[in-house]
Amino acid sequence: MRVRRGFAGDGNSRMAGIAGTVIQGFIPPGRIDTYLPHMIAGSIYRLTNFYGSRSKTVYRVAEPIVTITFSWTSVLSVFEDSSVHFPEVRFRFNGYEEFEAGCDLGGDLYDYVGHIKLVGEQALTAGLVLDEVEIASSRRLMVHLQTHDGPMVKLYLWDKAATDFCEKFKAHRNTPSVILVTTVNPKWFGGALTLSSLSSSRVFLDLDVQPTRDYLTWLDSNTDVANRVNPDIVTKAETVTIGDLFSYIKHEGSKVAWFECTATIDDVVHGSAWYYISCGGCKTKATKGHTTLMCKKCGKAEVTGVAEYLTKLSVYDKNDHGFFVLLGDAGRELTGKPASELVERYFEANESVGDDHMVPVPQALIDTIGQTHTFIVKVSKHNLDGKTRSLTVTKVLPLEAAAADGNLEENVIVSAVEETLQMGKRVDGSSSEHEGSTDAAVKRSFDGDESEEAKRAKCG
Repeated sequence: MRVRRGFAGDGNSRMAGIAGTVIQGFIPPGRIDTYLPHMIAGSIYRLTNFYGSRSKTVYRVAEPIVTITFSWTSVLSVFEDSSVHFPEVRFRFNGYEEFEAGCDLGGDLYDYVGHIKLVGEQALTAGLVLDEVEIASSRRLMVHLQTHDGPMVKLYLWDKAATDFCEKFKAHRNTPSVILVTTVNPKWFGGALTLSSLSSSRVFLDLDVQPTRDYLTWLDSNTDVANRVNPDIVTKAETVTIGDLFSYIKHEGSKVAWFECTATIDDVVHGSAWYYISCGGCKTKATKGHTTLMCKKCGKAEVTGVAEYLTKLSVYDKNDHGFFVLLGDAGRELTGKPASELVERYFEANESVGDDHMVPVPQALIDTIGQTHTFIVKVSKHNLDGKTRSLTVTKVLPLEAAAADGNLEENVIVSAVEETLQMGKRVDGSSSEHEGSTDAAVKRSFDGDESEEAKRAKCG
């Protein structure tokens, strides 16, 4: 037999016999440690002293109605007869309609191949950095996928599948765009079709196997078809008011979520840092070494420091007042200028000041006072824990988008408290690639601990 997927924690896999039949194999939990460490996916083995049984009707990974099961007397050895031919890996693909029809039925587990639209809440862009700490902590990763020009699908990768995805994603020289995941379980969740990985699931990207290579060829020749579905529309955040945001934070059971909120800028808060020094690679907050800047996320002892926005705004709408924290690229979207340019311009005009000098709030930020914008706002764990009421802005929509619908009074939707309390579900919105890494910095900034970070970046 040839192991086709490797054996997972539940002992389920697909195996191919000499006759070419792909069949389900099963190792009982008590025997996994005996056989699994010696098995490598794609390798050829001889198995003796096993028994066959009828396959269960739920969670099958192969067509035959029988399963090969390892017994306590089973012997597994490497098969070295290279003259024996085995067929290529066989996948069982389903499309959107087939998965939709099989939702929540616990039936056969099929494979899915498609192209990646979003990883977490981040759009698929060159240089995309995954928050591995968050993924390891939550033990899951959500990926938005699409097959050809079909509907978007949410894929939840759990435990080892999430870890494998991260490792393969990082190992690719270019950002991978095609994914194949085996034995996924279709479910209906939050009003949409979702696919969930199991312990038997395996992940392949771009050039890993022939189906991903074939799909990548199609994708390169049909970018217009692949881009017909806009992930920003599919994952559009729910529109709320400032009052709704505060009600959501107070509601027991609320989770980290993104919302769309229209508000007017009342003031830019002075007396604290309006930017932070980040790692030039992943944009995580850099830490000071003896003579250089270091990055804990990248693991580098010497990085180039780049100024990124971390600005506290006083905002209001028709009924309420609050504080928004302008983070990273959202600041550039608001002012039209990167923070690094404003910082360098200040030091060029004030050569006598030292590197430890705190740069005052620039005119580009002050000029935004009185402007009305639509913000994508993140309710973070720090908000839910009651550590801060300042809400993080991860994206600022263009002024035209807000102006097209009328003035602030016409745009603000005043929702009843009971409606707000129903927003306990996770809302998928646009986010900056480094927002999760800097949540702690946002919290500390407005406790008065971050003023020392508003200093000139030193190149490592």
